[in-house]
This record gives sequence, structure tokens and C-alpha cells, in this order.
Amino acid sequence: MEEILKEGVYITPSEVIEYLYCPRFIYFMNCLAIPQHEEQRYKVLMGREIHKEKAKLNKAYLRKKLHCIKRDISVYLASSKYHLKGVVDEVLFLEDGTLAPFDYKFTEYKDRLYRTHKIQSTLYAILIKENYQKNVNRGYICYTRSKNLVKEIAFQERNFEKALDIIEDILRIIQSGYYPNGTKYLSKCIDCCYKNICI
Repeated sequence: MEEILKEGVYITPSEVIEYLYCPRFIYFMNCLAIPQHEEQRYKVLMGREIHKEKAKLNKAYLRKKLHCIKRDISVYLASSKYHLKGVVDEVLFLEDGTLAPFDYKFTEYKDRLYRTHKIQSTLYAILIKENYQKNVNRGYICYTRSKNLVKEIAFQERNFEKALDIIEDILRIIQSGYYPNGTKYLSKCIDCCYKNICI
């Protein structure tokens, strides 16, 4: 990873999600500095509202089920080692001495964990491990539109390796300014804010 690192460049989990949707998002946003006007997107707006309201919700029963003894809320974390930064919704301190990211999603749970949700949770785990110097073996996602259903992610070493590989790919795009291949799923292009300039 050292050969492509650019001093002062930090990747956010949100940028990783954009990359997973289509690598060209990184090029347009970071290399050409063309914003995507996400404030116009309904789900983003509603997601922000959920984040504002989450502190008001009574989730004590969830804490008991997860054996959580303490939590830090809305924690900004950064790692110069991994060129990663972000705000973790909650950092849970568990009874077994490990920590875990807890992330709220304004969406329904539909019988499986999305790849993007798993990778985002893994990135938060990397930040927590780096900053708290504690083991992070699992993460949790709360699906607010499924009555606050909580699903657990059990992290394995390959999850961390995959997440760091993605960061490396994003850093390479930003540093070299190369134009990456777009998504293979053309249905994603229909509602894309960059469709008029994407070749």
C-alpha cells in the first residue's frame, strides 16, 4: 500500500460505498471535483433525519441483547496509517472486552446483509481497532425501517484485507487521476447524477 499513499489523503466509508456502486464516482468527485448533489436524494435526506432522531429512541433492550456495558455516540475517528476517516454512529464496549461498531440504516432488512453494509461496518471496525487499541470481532447494523432489527456481522481477517484493498484502489484513482472502468450493471446508470458526462 505504501507505494500509492498520498500524504494528507483520507478516504471515508461513504466514498467507499460510492466506489462500490461505481468506481467512476471517485474520479468525478475527487479528481474532477464535481459534486453529486446528494442533498437532493430522498434516502440520504431521510437517513440524516434518522441519525438526528436516533438518540431519542429507547434501545436499552438492544444493549442487553448485545451484552453492551457502555457506548460512545457519534465518534469521529481517523487513521493516518490506513488513510481512513469517518464518524461511527456508536462504538459499543462489550462484556468480553472487545469493541464493536453499531450503525443505523434507514432501510428495511431484506433477508440478507448487503455487501456495502458489511464493508462499511468493516471500515468502522478498522478505525475502532486503530484508535481504541482493542479487538473488534463483530459489528452491528440496525435497520430502522424493520422495527430497529439488529443484525450481527462476524469479522474475519479476509474482511479486513478486502476493505483495505478497496481503499488502495481508491487511493490509486485519486493519486494517478486515471479514469476507471464503470459499473457492469447498466441499470445503475439510469438514475446516476453523472450519466451526462460519463463516457
